[in-house]
Amino acid sequence: MIENKTPLKIRYSETDQMGYAHHGNYAQYFEIGRLELLHDLGISYKKMEEEGIILPVYSINTRFIKPAKFDDSLTLKTILRELPTARITFEYEIYNADNEKITTGDTTLVFVDTQKNRPIKIPDTLLTKMISHF
Repeated sequence: MIENKTPLKIRYSETDQMGYAHHGNYAQYFEIGRLELLHDLGISYKKMEEEGIILPVYSINTRFIKPAKFDDSLTLKTILRELPTARITFEYEIYNADNEKITTGDTTLVFVDTQKNRPIKIPDTLLTKMISHF
């Protein structure tokens, strides 16, 4: 299992009329978490794209337990529980400053070869960077 913790701060522009972080922002928060987790493993998404591999989102799920509000300091925990195959699934937990879990979610992405526009299994170079954590 691989975990990463990333701090988040809710900006005013991310809130709705009720003063809550708008639900549409959570996909971006999740993206921040997974990019940070990959970065911690020495995996550059930019380099992956330059090598002809992309990771489009296959599915996204979010469960809102409590709202996040303007200026809240949050911690986003991103978890990779299983070694990827042709798909990679990240789980997310967001905690407020009182360490209360306020949001959970997951995303599944698919490794795609940009030349063939077809799904592929995880490249060995990426798998090698992950395998020691499992």
